[in-house]
Formats: sequence, C-alpha cells, structure tokens
Amino acid sequence: MTYKERLAAIRSQMKGEGVSAYIIPSADPHISEYVPDRYKCIEFASGFTGSAGTLVITEDAAHLWTDARYFVQGNEQLQGTGFELAKLRVQNAPEYIDWLAERLPEGATVAFDAKLISVSLAQLLETQLTPIGLKINSDRDYLEPIWQDRPELPAAPAYLLGEDVVGETLESKLERLRKALKKHRADYHLISSLDDLAWLFNMRGSDVKCNPVVLGFALISQDKAMLFVDTTKLSEEDQEKLRKAGVELETYDMIERAIAAIPADSILIDPRRNCYALYKQLPKEVRVVQDTNPTTFFKAVKNEVEVEHTRKTMVKDGVALTRFFKWLEENIGKTKITELSVADKVREFRAEQEGFVGESFDTIAGYKAHGALPHYKATPESDVELQPDGLFLLDSGGQYTSGTTDITRVVSLGNLTEEESIDYTLVLKGMIDGATARYPKGSKGYQIDAISRKPLWDYARNYGHGTGHGVGFFLNVHEGPHVLNPTPTAVDLELGMISSVEPGLYRNGKHGIRIENLVLTVQDEQNEFGEFYTFEHLTMALIDTAPVKKELLEAHQIKWLNEYHQQVVENLGPHLQEDELAWLKEKAKAI
Repeated sequence: MTYKERLAAIRSQMKGEGVSAYIIPSADPHISEYVPDRYKCIEFASGFTGSAGTLVITEDAAHLWTDARYFVQGNEQLQGTGFELAKLRVQNAPEYIDWLAERLPEGATVAFDAKLISVSLAQLLETQLTPIGLKINSDRDYLEPIWQDRPELPAAPAYLLGEDVVGETLESKLERLRKALKKHRADYHLISSLDDLAWLFNMRGSDVKCNPVVLGFALISQDKAMLFVDTTKLSEEDQEKLRKAGVELETYDMIERAIAAIPADSILIDPRRNCYALYKQLPKEVRVVQDTNPTTFFKAVKNEVEVEHTRKTMVKDGVALTRFFKWLEENIGKTKITELSVADKVREFRAEQEGFVGESFDTIAGYKAHGALPHYKATPESDVELQPDGLFLLDSGGQYTSGTTDITRVVSLGNLTEEESIDYTLVLKGMIDGATARYPKGSKGYQIDAISRKPLWDYARNYGHGTGHGVGFFLNVHEGPHVLNPTPTAVDLELGMISSVEPGLYRNGKHGIRIENLVLTVQDEQNEFGEFYTFEHLTMALIDTAPVKKELLEAHQIKWLNEYHQQVVENLGPHLQEDELAWLKEKAKAI
C-alpha cells in the first residue's frame, strides 16, 4: 500500500464508525521517545521518520504536528503522502487540540489508541474537548487491520549489571523506592517507562534501537516487587538473582490482569510515563496518586561509581573521535567521503574501544546545508559527498557498558565565509558560558538555557531547540526529569546530574552549527550568600579552533578553551599513538 492508500484505509474505518478525527502519536505502551519497530506507527502511516510528532487525521485534512527540528525533514518526507506539515510553536505541546476544537462540530468523535497515549495527554483531551460537546473514543486502533507483516515485539537477550558497574544493588534501590511510596501515601506503584525499569532492576537489553532497555512493566508495593517481562530474554542465573532479591517474575502480557486485580487502596502513577490503557484497567475504588516516578529523580543523580565510569568512558569516546577527525582531515578531497560513510567510520572507531555496545542515537552527519537540519539523518537519497570546503557538523554518541556519550562538533573543511566564522564563534561562546556557569543551589535548567543563549541574543540570533537534556548511565541519551530549555520546568539541577550543553545556530540552505559537551553538576562554593554549583566538563574531545574569530571571544572564554584543550591532551594522550598525539597537540595549540 502507498501512504495515500493507507490514509484512505484509515479514513474508511473512521467513516464506518462515525469518527471525525483520529490521533496517532509517536509512542508505545511505555510512552517511549524511541520505540520498537512494531510501534513506528507514524512512519508506517505517513513515511515521517522523526522521533517526535503526532498525526491528526480528519475527513478533509491530514497533518503531521512536529517542532522546528523537523520542519524541513517533515516537508520532504510528506511529499505525495496525503499528509501536510503543521508547525508547532512550542516543542511537544499538543497544539492540535485547539485546532480540533475549532474545526469539529458539536457531537463529533475524536478517537485514538489508549495504548499509545499517556494518561496526562488523554486527560487533557477529555478536559478540553468534552466540555465543548466533543466525544472521546480511546479504544480505536485503525493501523493493525491494514499493517501487513507488522513487526513482532523484540526478543533480544537481557542481562543484569553488577554493583561494581552501577554502584547500587537492586535491594537498595527498592528500599529507597518504598520509602518514597510512603511519602506519597501510596500502596502500589506502576512503572512502565523502560529506562526507569532498567535503572531499578539493574537490567539492560536491546529492545529499542540505541537504547539499552528491555520491554517490561513493574508493580511495586511494600512487600512485593513484580517484574512483567519476557523471561526467555533472561538467563536462568539472572532470573535466580532477581528472585533472591525478592522479585516475582511474570510474563509481559500479564500486566493488564495484574493492574485490574490490585488489592490496594492507592497507587502511584506517573501520568506522563504510563499509557491510558493501563490507567483504565485500574479498579474504580483504587485511589490514584499522580506524580513523577521517584526512580526518575533517583536515576538522574549519578553515584560516585557511575560518575567515575562515565569519566573513563569519555576518554574512550574522545580517543575514537580524535582518530576520526584526524582521518577525515587526512582523507578529505583524496577519497570519496559521504555523510553515510562518515557515520560508518565514526562507529568503526568507537567499536575499537573496550565495552562499546552501539550508538546512543542515529548519527547526525550534516555537510553544509544539511547541518542546518538539527535532527538530520542521511539517507541514500539525501547522502552527499564531503568536499574540502565549508562546515561539517557531526552529532554522535556511543553506548558503552561503562556509560553513555553524546557529543557534537563542527569542523572547517576549508574556505569559510565571514558569516560562518562569526556564527561558529557565537555558538562556541554560548557553549562555554552555559557550561562554565556558576549558579546558586536550586537553579533550574531554563536559567542555564538563557545564559547559553545570551551571546547569540547579543547579535540577534537564536536557535529553535533546547540547550540541553539529561543523559543516562549506559541508558537513554535523553533522560529527565531536568532539561535545559526555555520551558520553566520546576526541576532543580542537583549534584550528580549529567546534562548536555549544546547551543546552535542554523541558516537554512547554508550551514548549521552546534557545539555540545556533557557536563556534571558539582559543588563550587559556599559562603554567606548560599551554596553555589557549577559544571565539570565530562566530554574530552577537541573543539575546532580554525573557524574561531578570536576578537569575538572574551578573555575568560579564551582562557577556558585553552585550558580545556590542555586537559583533553592530558587525558587522551596516554591512549593515543605517537602520530595521533602529535596531531592532537597541534590542533589543540593555544589561540
């Protein structure tokens, strides 16, 4: 079936059931950002491959609602599909609800699949649409009947990590969680989010591309811990370890029955990390406490073992990237190098490092104008050859058994324009200022976001994505609850949190620039004015100084850049060959 035929088949089912609008989100029953192939519903229906978006289908309109990261990609991929791009003003905001409210007549029905909608989104749809006379039907799956050869759920092996890797036992984590449940006055707790599950049970797998997680659910009470997972993924030894820790193993598909039979007065559910289908299975007499999973906060604060492993992982990653950029410089213009072959080469260098498992996300390799697409992923159709001219952006990361990396670098391949150099320098200033900020305890991510943007604002320039996000420990590369973006998210930056700092600047059709380091929140100073924190730079990799206009940098920025490069040389030097170290030292010379 073509995409137009799929759209027509969805509309045919809608018409047959009297449904006026159908919503297809980018999600799975775990409300994941990145989903298994079985739940790539938006890609199946429309051809759009981005990680964030919502399809809204009515009788006479079919829109993909997505944010600025995907405007160009969306326009390109939706050509000829029957879908049109609807541009979100605010990232992740369900702006289509107002659109539906304005266009649908009283009595019309809005439908969706409750397995793919979070509790909070379903409640928002109900509170905004039912008062104006619209009906909600949450039990419609119009994709399953037309999705031939739909992928099965993944069945890759899963495994447990030891305390020497993660720094805390399962028993200790359960004890902390149960104390949190008492504070919430909840008898039970449902966990659906896969990274929370992986963190709590010290379990990893490969059920979702780039994310070392395992499909499953958990029900936790003061005296029981139930893990719903395909037990064939776990070795007998690991199953026995879980049982000895007091964990009862149940099959993945038993979760709905267990939810419906909860013998408790109350349950804690994270409304943004659980699907509406499970919420609806709860007995009516159970009191529901809606709040963020306690594990989400626990997971965000890395312990000393995780931090030390991460530092060593950054050295491995820095070695791989040093070798890659040296290779690129020596081969550009001499052999054919394309965006796709670059992604393969970066992976090849990372794979040489001990403990490498895979990429932490699909590599973004954007040459010239493609660099202006923040989430660009090269395809055989879009792939271009790199030339010794212009700017090249590489945003990539690795999953290692000792940590997760995420780094963006932009390098000059030659013949830069004045505009390119100025833009590059302003982004560098923003990264340095954000990642070296001193801030009082209790500060939030949006404050660091503003600090990072100011050097660009001074020149009336800006970027349409957030400045940073949390990063997991050998887990998801995007991790909450903290985030560095303009949204006033009320989550403190706490000691032990790992964040990215990645300001950018994009000129459509010309170039894109983003420079990203991962940083760790650490203690700075305490005095009569309070307690102050700052960041430790974890990422250890060269920042290209060739495009820098030194006169635009302030003295403290020059000092930091030179000292950082000295640190990079010292940390990577013992792991590099003689010629590699000589190349790095030359590139890292003080400006």
